[in-house]
Amino acid sequence: MNKRLYLKLILSYLAVGVLGFIFVATVSSRSIYRYLSRQKASALYQEAHALASECSRQYSGTLVSLDAMKPQLAGLAAHLESEIWIMDRYGRVTYDTCGDSGHVGRTFEDFDPAATMTMNNYRFQDFHDSFREPVLTASAPITGRFSTYGYVLIHMPESVVLQSRYDLLNIVYVAYLAVFLLSLLVLLTFQLTVYLPIRKITRAANEYASGNLTYRLNFHSSDELGYLANTLDYMAMELYNSEEYQKKFIANVSHDFRSPLTSIKGYIEAMLDGTIPPENQERYLNIVISETERLNKLTESLLTLNSLDEKGQQLVMTDFDINQVIKNTCATFEGSCSAKGITVDLTFSDKALLVHGDMGKIQQVIYNLVDNAIKFSHHESVIWIEAYDQHEKIFVSVKDSGIGIPKNCTGKIWERFYKTDLSRGKDKKGTGLGLSITKEIIQAHNENIDVISTEGVGTEFIFTLQRAAGDLS
Repeated sequence: MNKRLYLKLILSYLAVGVLGFIFVATVSSRSIYRYLSRQKASALYQEAHALASECSRQYSGTLVSLDAMKPQLAGLAAHLESEIWIMDRYGRVTYDTCGDSGHVGRTFEDFDPAATMTMNNYRFQDFHDSFREPVLTASAPITGRFSTYGYVLIHMPESVVLQSRYDLLNIVYVAYLAVFLLSLLVLLTFQLTVYLPIRKITRAANEYASGNLTYRLNFHSSDELGYLANTLDYMAMELYNSEEYQKKFIANVSHDFRSPLTSIKGYIEAMLDGTIPPENQERYLNIVISETERLNKLTESLLTLNSLDEKGQQLVMTDFDINQVIKNTCATFEGSCSAKGITVDLTFSDKALLVHGDMGKIQQVIYNLVDNAIKFSHHESVIWIEAYDQHEKIFVSVKDSGIGIPKNCTGKIWERFYKTDLSRGKDKKGTGLGLSITKEIIQAHNENIDVISTEGVGTEFIFTLQRAAGDLS
């Protein structure tokens, strides 16, 4: 089997991994940048107002020295990675935590505190060309006695936000890589539980297609693939058995047709060439007729089996009295029974036992069972036929005290053309199809038939029929 399916899976897996990484990197980068910007803006806004409140306590109407606050401002600036300005009311920078920046003493006449005092309205800008990169600026007024004396401005470079974003993205990338590597377990699981079983099943299908029906998967699993594999195994076994059965069936049919045809051909040739004199021809013509009847019976049996095998075979279902059918059928064997001195004992649990079924086919079942009992019964013996009702079913039993069936043969008697060695000696005219036909008919009625036999003692066949609805009590 080629590996195109597996290759497609690997390529799809890698493609999903790469595209997923690009998606995560893009979406995460933008989302983290917006989140950090908003968080930093909020933090700067709060710190600016806290500082402004602190500075307000240092003012008493006029500016005073901020030397006492410089360590605090420097520490806060280092912590925020920002630059903190103190600006007077005229826009002049009076203090800068980055003392060598050159901003101290610089006046921003166009400084608009309203543009930097809103927490939710933030943006990175160069703040009047004062920085080499965009900065996030938050400001708060220094007030006292209902007057504004100056402003606290905190400038955070965009690089601080970007560095924080890179740090978080690295965590996201590592987590994604870990998840991606762990997902390889899914691929491994797929290979072990899906891909390899499919390869085995495909190989088995190729073996079956090439005619090797003895190939077995030996697949042990309770999932859907295991069910499929076991189904294929069962199918192959059934096909193999069917093929073997067909070969055996053809061989049996050929044998059973060849024997009477050989006899007929031999006797007719002998009469034509004078080997059999005219005065003896009548005797051999009767033998020819007997062999012809045997061929006719075999042909009828094969046609019956063929009709039962057809899908959708319709039974003519009616309600009838099984007692009367048994009586009528037994009457046809009066001559055979008289010839062997056999007595038929009929026992019915009621005067009339109404059943629901195909009367013609059920009559054939009884005929086959009685005929079989007569063939294998001893002279001057008894055949017991009984019909009785039990649990909404009608049971019919045909029992003889004949030669019985060997224990190792009871499971094979339903096979077509099967004959035990004993039956071949007793019944050379049998076709070996009677019991097969019987079982097919009973199964077509969705009923059961069973056999109880002891070699040298006798045999009993018991089958069930559905009791007629109008006869239920």
